[in-house]
Amino acid sequence: MRQNGLAELALSYGQLAARVAAMARRLGDDPGPVAVLTERSPDTIVAMLGVLAAGGTYCPVDPKYPAARRTEMIESIGCRFLVGTALDEVSPAVTVVGVPGGSGDDPAQVDVSWSAVAEPERGAYVLFTSGSTGKPKPVMTPRRAIAAAVGSLREMMGMSAADRVLQFASLNWDTCFEEILTALTSGAALVFHDDAYSGSFPRMLRMIEREAITVLDLPTAMWRELVRHLAEEGTGLPDPVRLVIIGGEAVDAAAIADWSSARTEQVRLVNTYGCTETTLVTHAVDLCGPGAPGQGSWWGADDPPPIGRPLPHVIEALDDNGQLLVAGPALATGYLGMEEATSDRFRVRDLGDGPLRYFHTGDRVERVQGGMLSHRGRLDQEIKIRGVRVDPGEVEAHIARHPAVSAVAVVGVHSAGRATMVAYVVPSSPGHAETVAKDVLASLRASVPAHLVPGRARAVPELVYTSSGKVDRAGTHRKHAS
Repeated sequence: MRQNGLAELALSYGQLAARVAAMARRLGDDPGPVAVLTERSPDTIVAMLGVLAAGGTYCPVDPKYPAARRTEMIESIGCRFLVGTALDEVSPAVTVVGVPGGSGDDPAQVDVSWSAVAEPERGAYVLFTSGSTGKPKPVMTPRRAIAAAVGSLREMMGMSAADRVLQFASLNWDTCFEEILTALTSGAALVFHDDAYSGSFPRMLRMIEREAITVLDLPTAMWRELVRHLAEEGTGLPDPVRLVIIGGEAVDAAAIADWSSARTEQVRLVNTYGCTETTLVTHAVDLCGPGAPGQGSWWGADDPPPIGRPLPHVIEALDDNGQLLVAGPALATGYLGMEEATSDRFRVRDLGDGPLRYFHTGDRVERVQGGMLSHRGRLDQEIKIRGVRVDPGEVEAHIARHPAVSAVAVVGVHSAGRATMVAYVVPSSPGHAETVAKDVLASLRASVPAHLVPGRARAVPELVYTSSGKVDRAGTHRKHAS
């Protein structure tokens, strides 16, 4: 691994192994769920792998999250250890452990429970997804799931020891494992560099060329901005780049056309699809580059690009509503401590291949040319905000707790290719009408992660309801949007 391209910050595989072993020894055998305060540095990778080596379950916690959210995450899954610095809001019963510095100890002298590490159902990591009750749902991903997914991804990406992978994805979401684990299990270099997050594409592209980056894994929204920059400058990606992976949101055909005209013919552009509950990527397709047959072969000029075919470890099915169901070894165990929510989304069904446990994705798809799947929207109200699935019900639950609010509806909207949320709030009294929208947003910013904060809030006299008495989100938006 390298950080900011400085030789003195390079970490060899031997040094990494020694530091990981030292981290595992600090945690002891079978430490259970371990909260790790994430930062963009090799220290987070050392902590992650050290937790796994000790037989524990990795739980990333963003130090920028509001204190209440951090506490909720750490306490809800029963963490006994916190890797990083002490947090005032965390119980004294949680032991704070630092990341070993230097090259660490000799891994041969570290006694960890390797038999525990090999247990396929033992938890690898816990990530939190949005829940309609206002409480985030902890998804437990077992080791057999991450092993199956990473194996397929390495093959799909053509990863080798010659590759240099930029660490770009947030370390608090599962996309980062696509970068980290595929690279480190292939002998490739994993590169951290501040220029990747500078907000300047010229600066980022110079770094990519200087560091000879070969693989980029970008959120679709970020990729669109990069495509716009390349088109405006009349240039392409630096020569070392061979593979660009995108995902998290739908791709539009116009951006594909711009990409194809930006001197990118030698770069594989791969669109991917997956859910946290199905572990990383389940479907992928080469949209452009070597080996891709092109737009006219798989989708028309007016059709959305497909999400692809299932990877080798994935079993797919479509139910009567066109909902994508996913089975196979990469399914999560379920939502930790939430049996009802688990049984609702993970169900055993016989759809022709015998009884299998399927995750019901909530995504409606259609099979198109070449056996590809094309996304056709959601069967529920969930939307993607910055590539993160958000249930409007969770945002509504937080807003409803505000004393100045008597009713609320949160609606997902799309503008200029981006998804955001609008909150319509009914004040609890006329005296709150002038300030309630501003107060609600301020309260949310202090209590929940940024992706749960609507882009706008509006005070309205009333919401629209269905004939059965439920809030009609779409109807409320139509009535009050103008």
